[in-house]
Amino acid sequence: GDPVQGMNFIDCIDLFLKDENTKGILMIGEIGGTAEEDAAEFISNSKIKKPISAFIAGLSAPKGKRMGHAGAIISGGKGTAQSKIDALKSAGVTVATSPAKMGEIMQIEMQKWYT
Repeated sequence: GDPVQGMNFIDCIDLFLKDENTKGILMIGEIGGTAEEDAAEFISNSKIKKPISAFIAGLSAPKGKRMGHAGAIISGGKGTAQSKIDALKSAGVTVATSPAKMGEIMQIEMQKWYT
């Protein structure tokens, strides 16, 4: 929803997947748009695999209520917190229920991958 976008999730994830020093990726998203769902599809199709954990803000946002910025627009069944969480989980991403849990779930995922 930003008027001038920099790198998107796919650009960043692609770089981190290709970087041999990156051992895991943390991703934070929010309701609105399809960037996280697009990233989930990219992750699913990537030949390079690494542990990825995420948090999606806005799960408790009231349905049908206009949120404070253009990026929070939800349309066509995409862009909801739940649709993003479902897409990421389908791509093998572990999704935290709180940003405070991100480190914990990443540690668990990295232990699965690297021990």
